[in-house]
Amino acid sequence: MVFASSALVCRAGYRPTGETDYCPTTPYGESKVEMEILVRESTLIPCPWAMVRPTSIWGPRFGVPYKNFFSTVASGYYFHPGRHDVRRSFGYVGNAVYELDKLMFADAPSVHGKTFYLADYEPVAVRDWANLIQRAVGARPVRTIPVRLLGAIAVAGDIAKACGWASPPLTTFRLHNMLTSAVLDLEPLRAVVGPLPYGLEEAVGQTVAWMREHGDL
Repeated sequence: MVFASSALVCRAGYRPTGETDYCPTTPYGESKVEMEILVRESTLIPCPWAMVRPTSIWGPRFGVPYKNFFSTVASGYYFHPGRHDVRRSFGYVGNAVYELDKLMFADAPSVHGKTFYLADYEPVAVRDWANLIQRAVGARPVRTIPVRLLGAIAVAGDIAKACGWASPPLTTFRLHNMLTSAVLDLEPLRAVVGPLPYGLEEAVGQTVAWMREHGDL
């Protein structure tokens, strides 16, 4: 049995010291912490089980926010924040499905009672990812915007939200997430799953092809 939790049991950039070291910052993350605790304390599970924490999964059939990211890069309106080298443990959907399949049919002792993050093994440099998308769609080169200017826009977004705008395009919370690297330990997953079928460039190409097929580009 595989239980689906979330990487949001810890805030972005936090490196947990163990499977039960939690640091959620959202109600959703808190709810997943409660789920994990219930699973681990349960005496009702009749078979071997494992926990998975999907990270940011993207690719064909995706929605917000990463479909919007591809569309924004394609339209030429994406600006990278300053010279920050932000690196994230993201997961291409083809690899995530492959990982789940391998976990479900692995030898029970290698997975029973364990927790695995679902992501590609190598973290994605967001600037490089944007440049790959830009080249795949033939958009204009990705430009850079000073972080100080983004900070001013984020503060204005905070004020707008306090005045009733439900979802301004940028707030200080979102800007902090944009500038925070979040690299997770995928070695336990690699030990069970082995090599993944899709590299980043191929994954971007398949995603762009799917978006074109469905009229999103």
